[in-house]
Amino acid sequence: MEKTKHKGRWKLLAVILVCASPIILSYLTYYVIKPQSRTNYGAFIDPRDYPIPDLGTTTLDGKSITLEAYKGKWIMLQVDGGECPAICEKKLHDIRQLRLAQGKEMERIERVWLITDNKPIDTILMREFDGTHMLRVKADAVRGWLPVEEGTTMSDHIFMIDPLGNLMMRFPKDADPNKIKKDVIKLLKASSIG
Repeated sequence: MEKTKHKGRWKLLAVILVCASPIILSYLTYYVIKPQSRTNYGAFIDPRDYPIPDLGTTTLDGKSITLEAYKGKWIMLQVDGGECPAICEKKLHDIRQLRLAQGKEMERIERVWLITDNKPIDTILMREFDGTHMLRVKADAVRGWLPVEEGTTMSDHIFMIDPLGNLMMRFPKDADPNKIKKDVIKLLKASSIG
C-alpha cells in the first residue's frame, strides 16, 4: 500500500512538471535567454527625440523650401556634399530603385538629397536621378538633427521620414538594398491600413 502511494505521488509530480514545463520554458527564454524579436533591418528612431528643425533648405535655384512640402508622403532621405562620390551615387541609385520596386505604391515615396555645401551638381547626375529633390542645406543644421551610428557620419546612412513629417528610421552604413526594400514594403503596408 505504501509503495502504491509513493508511486502515485511520483506520477502526480511528473504530470505537474509536464503541464508546467511550457510556462517554465517561456519564462526561462524571455528572462534568461532573451531572444531578439526584431524583424526590421533599419533602426527605429523615436521622433520625439529628433523633431525636424527649421533647416533653412533651398532648391538648387535658391528658392526656400522645407521638408514640410513633402508631408503626406514617405521621404527617403540622404545627405551628402555636392561632389557626390561613388558611395553617394550608389545611395541615389538605391533609393531610386527602391521607390520603383514599390510598383503602384511608389507614388507614396519622395526622394530627397540634402546637399551640405555650395559645390555645383554635375548635370549628368541631375539628369540620371531626375525626380530626386535636391535641396541645399547647412551641414551644421543637419548634423545637429540626424542621429548616426557610432563611428559613422550622416552621409553614411539613408533615413526615412513618415507621412506626418516624423524622422522614424535610419538604415546602416553600406545598407543592403534588398533588406531596405523589405522594411519599406512593411512600412507602406502598415501605413495604408485604416
